[in-house]
Amino acid sequence: MNFLLACLGGGQRRRLILTLGLTLFAAGFSLNGAVMAIAASVDMEALAETGGLEEQALGDPEAPVTVIEYASMTCAHCARYHVETLPALKRRYIDTGKVRYVVRGLPTDPRAEAGLMLAYCAKDDYFSVSDLLYRTQTQWAWVQDGRSALLKTAINAGFSQESFEACLTDSKLLDEVRSMRNWGLERLGIEAVPTFFINGMKHSGAMSIEEMSAIIDGML
Repeated sequence: MNFLLACLGGGQRRRLILTLGLTLFAAGFSLNGAVMAIAASVDMEALAETGGLEEQALGDPEAPVTVIEYASMTCAHCARYHVETLPALKRRYIDTGKVRYVVRGLPTDPRAEAGLMLAYCAKDDYFSVSDLLYRTQTQWAWVQDGRSALLKTAINAGFSQESFEACLTDSKLLDEVRSMRNWGLERLGIEAVPTFFINGMKHSGAMSIEEMSAIIDGML
């Protein structure tokens, strides 16, 4: 069996440490609801590249504000942000042409890698599959038999068992997923997920729509 598929089974620890000594915390840093690590220095040339897969984006490419998100699909803080904050951000800023929203993956364990791969295998349905995975995170990310649970979720997203296995045994795609992750860790200095770069300024931690609005409105 493929290594990644094997890692989705019951004998694997959910937060399995990945290659290159990954010590990323799968939680945003916050103190009394305040977002920390704000306005950190960023290598803008490195930020312009993904280091791996092509990024996914929503909104007007000419929007005055660009938000780049790095997240992991097994991060509970990331899921809460995607369920609670991102829909409001989309209505208020992305759909109105004020924000271009860019999504990049920084998977923190094999199940997160698998989820990201499935979203990319869905091609034009990337965002709908990503949304489904975040909304159903508790049903597949932490259960004993992760492979069966993720397969069930994938079938609900339109995959067959054959296309599910073909996606997760795509070694080239897995290499690209890991390259994107490593680029964020090594070149951008990401230490927590989710992390956002808003017009090049680094913000770590899952933010509410009010916190996002306070930053974005100051740039419009």
